[in-house]
Amino acid sequence: MRTVFIGAGTLTVITARQLLATGHEVVILEKDKALIDELSTDLAAGFIHGDGCKPAILLEADPTATDFLFCLTGNDQYNIIASLVGRSLGFKNVITRIEDLSYEHICIELGLVDVIVPNYTIARFLADMCEGRNPLALSAAIKGEARIFSFVVREQDAGTVKDLDLPDGCRVMLLYRKDKFIFADADTSLQKGDEVVIVSRKKVLPKLQKRWAPAEKEKQD
Repeated sequence: MRTVFIGAGTLTVITARQLLATGHEVVILEKDKALIDELSTDLAAGFIHGDGCKPAILLEADPTATDFLFCLTGNDQYNIIASLVGRSLGFKNVITRIEDLSYEHICIELGLVDVIVPNYTIARFLADMCEGRNPLALSAAIKGEARIFSFVVREQDAGTVKDLDLPDGCRVMLLYRKDKFIFADADTSLQKGDEVVIVSRKKVLPKLQKRWAPAEKEKQD
């Protein structure tokens, strides 16, 4: 497996070390040449010096040969832009780090479905531990061909869940409306701006991604 990281921060370095220890190929893009020089002394990764938002630099990382692109700098806006550029260049799986939760909704609307919010994730993990719950229960439950997909309701999606006319092999499970959690059934009404969560079979996922892709949104608008 080949993984490319944008930003050589602590999260990148820790993850890179674990991947390298299990035989994976790692490439790190970083603007700070001094940091590259420091890390390259004991980190057996490939390094590219340059701005990870620039298409020319990202192309050097060979998108078609890469399994994952992680955008992990400390700047949310930078990570979002780098993710969009990376996706446009053909990186298969793009993961975007954000710290400000207000950007999560925007990322979903832009089609950046793999978003990580480290501090929020850790806080939720710790809170669940304090309340005696197993924080890994959900990840353990999503096995085999099961996948999770979410999208933000557009004007043309407003109606009820059954009006979505989803393909076989997927089901709306819940939605968030202004941070309010709502269980969903066929008659649940959907409003523009709701975030809908679907459980899907792996083979159905491309249909859902195509239907709610940003390009499709622009075309229908």
